Amino acid sequence: MKIGIDISQVVHEKTGVAKYVQELVTSIVTNDKKNSYVLFGTSLRKQDSLRTFVQKMKTLNPNVSSCIISIPPTLLDVLWNQLHIMPIQLFTGALDVFWSSDWTQPPLGKTKGITTIHDLSFYHFPESFDQTIMSVQKRRLKHATQECQQFLCDSEATKKDVEKFLKIDSKRLTVIYPGFSS
Repeated sequence: MKIGIDISQVVHEKTGVAKYVQELVTSIVTNDKKNSYVLFGTSLRKQDSLRTFVQKMKTLNPNVSSCIISIPPTLLDVLWNQLHIMPIQLFTGALDVFWSSDWTQPPLGKTKGITTIHDLSFYHFPESFDQTIMSVQKRRLKHATQECQQFLCDSEATKKDVEKFLKIDSKRLTVIYPGFSS
């Protein structure tokens, strides 16, 4: 199977989502030598961080390749989350599965989709969020819920929130607690 993974978030090195993506991808490519992986990343200014991460993954698994492109995240948000054009396969070639890590959701065609939902705090505390952020998050989630067959949730509480607010059937939700590294 050919699996694409969006690693764009690793450039935000000090954030929890970056650490989550780094650790999960490292674990997957270390433990699965059967499938092949295309690590997809976009950044205008921090491509070196993406390339460094990819090189590390390639030393762990010879079945890892990459597709690093110089597109600002805001442009990709317009193409994928507003216009919803340009399928991921235009960049990566054919894929069986694509995992998006921050709801920047490309059209997938026949490719199966997975995404992670860390929390839905903006639904619980809308007064704490700027209206622009709220509308962007809801628009991004709309495409993710349409494109993805499976959702990874960080906790049972997040899973319940996804069922309640997004009306996604529990069969499409899997709880995977974030781990930690020493």
